Amino acid sequence: MGYVSAVPHPPSEAEAPDSSTGRRTVAVALLLGALGATVVLLASGRTWARGSASIGGGTLPLTADGRAVTGLPAALAIVGLAALVAVFAVRGRGRLLVSGLLALSGLGAALAAVAAADDRAALDERAATATADTAARVVELTHTAWPYVTASGAALILLAGLLALRFGSGWPAMGGRYERDGSPRGRTPAPVDPDRPEDLWKALDRGEDPTR
Repeated sequence: MGYVSAVPHPPSEAEAPDSSTGRRTVAVALLLGALGATVVLLASGRTWARGSASIGGGTLPLTADGRAVTGLPAALAIVGLAALVAVFAVRGRGRLLVSGLLALSGLGAALAAVAAADDRAALDERAATATADTAARVVELTHTAWPYVTASGAALILLAGLLALRFGSGWPAMGGRYERDGSPRGRTPAPVDPDRPEDLWKALDRGEDPTR
């Protein structure tokens, strides 16, 4: 009875990991996250609602930007930016958790923007302040499309988080001066010429023993 030795074969090109996929997903995630956060922050500063308040026999025009209506999308966009950077500072389970935070910040910002798209509380509060009447309400209320632009930017943050969850385990991490086990890489001492006093002083400044 013969024996067949099991000889491992190198992976074929189809089985080999495609490092270009990792580079592409990193670039796409960074672009989506940064662009999405920028859109959310800019759109949150635009006018979301307009109206007027009756005062002194006339009307006073009133407006409210997104941050007056709800500050949640802008706050979550900042959280998303921090998470986007932190993804490359951690590894393993920590990267998975940060990627989840990135995705959740985008989802939360999108839901908050859509929920406040037809809000009138901010303008009612301004109408009450302008008329010195706590019962005053804004009239001729209209809403703009900026809440939905904000939600679109938040959706980009969400996509960046989903990419990090799917492909982040293969992305590089910051801290190149450390090996994978966390220990600092060894440094080869510079050659010291004993006949050159300046070399001796430089070695001492580096904490090296020039007599070795």
